[in-house]
Amino acid sequence: MTPTNLHPANILLIKSHSMGIGDLLRSSAAWSALKARWPEARLHLLMLSKHSGYATETFIRGHHLLASAHFVTVKTGHPGQGRQPSRPRAQVWAEVAQRLKDQPVDLIIDCESGGMRTALLTWWLGRIKRAQRVGIAQFPLRRLCYDLVAPSGPRYAARLGLPLPIDYTERDFVALAALGIARNGTRITLHSAAAGQAWRQAHPLAAGAGQRLVMLNIGCGTEDAIPKRPALPALVACLVALYAQQPFALHLSGAEFEREINQAFVALLQAALTQRGWQTPVVDWAGQLSLDELTGLLGQADLVVSSDSGPYHMAVALGVPTLCCFNFDTPPSCHPQPGVVALTLPEPGAFVRSALGLLAAGRPA
Repeated sequence: MTPTNLHPANILLIKSHSMGIGDLLRSSAAWSALKARWPEARLHLLMLSKHSGYATETFIRGHHLLASAHFVTVKTGHPGQGRQPSRPRAQVWAEVAQRLKDQPVDLIIDCESGGMRTALLTWWLGRIKRAQRVGIAQFPLRRLCYDLVAPSGPRYAARLGLPLPIDYTERDFVALAALGIARNGTRITLHSAAAGQAWRQAHPLAAGAGQRLVMLNIGCGTEDAIPKRPALPALVACLVALYAQQPFALHLSGAEFEREINQAFVALLQAALTQRGWQTPVVDWAGQLSLDELTGLLGQADLVVSSDSGPYHMAVALGVPTLCCFNFDTPPSCHPQPGVVALTLPEPGAFVRSALGLLAAGRPA
């Protein structure tokens, strides 16, 4: 069998990684590449997640490139527990089989490079579905589970001259290399679903004369993400410097548990602006929007400023000019493409230059 004689009608993509918004949205570039190769093929996602109930599940199920998405938990307990035992493999596989019972599949792509869990599951599903199997030969034993094999991640990176660790968006393309599918600059993508479009129609946002519409996501409210959150005084200094060059109306996003940090920022910003004799509308939407509705907010912005968090990747996928502020260098989290700038601990001058450049360029074609 070779990639050229494959004509799949239903492709199952297996992932077992973080359920973060950005982690799943980064896969949309690979989904786009698969649809470009086989436009009529239906894409189905099987995600082995640690826990159930993530808001990301509903959000990703509505992605315009996916025909279906299935989420099966592989751990017991809850996210707050330090050590969570795994569910028995037979139990997980039985649930997978039940979820996919009526789903035709003729090509299975294991997008993961490590471990044997997804490799063995791919081999087993290939047998019961009579489907071709694709995966990554990260180590020799994995090769036995697939019909078409991609090189290991390091070999893939060396072949293309990519730095390690590999850009998160590029990681799904390691498996696709077995099918002869290259990224070729394909971007992550997202369309505003019905809920997002309805929210936008119900909440048309407007800036004053001479102002632009800026959306800010401070984010990083979970305990493990707090080190990625920008320092509020530094963020205020950057936005005040921008306001001096380009006045704006400001809208903040965030989860309910990020409302407190948003309000602390708003107080600091308003005090700094008032001290200079300026004032601007500031609206805090923390805890008021679903992920789908958030696309309606992001989609109206002239510029999105964000930490390294889910709304950052959502804005990039929507094609909104985006400036991401990092606390430390994390190249795999960046999107090296037009309309996106990543700055590490930016001082106000660099922040303003980047923001003005993004506003001047507008949305990338």
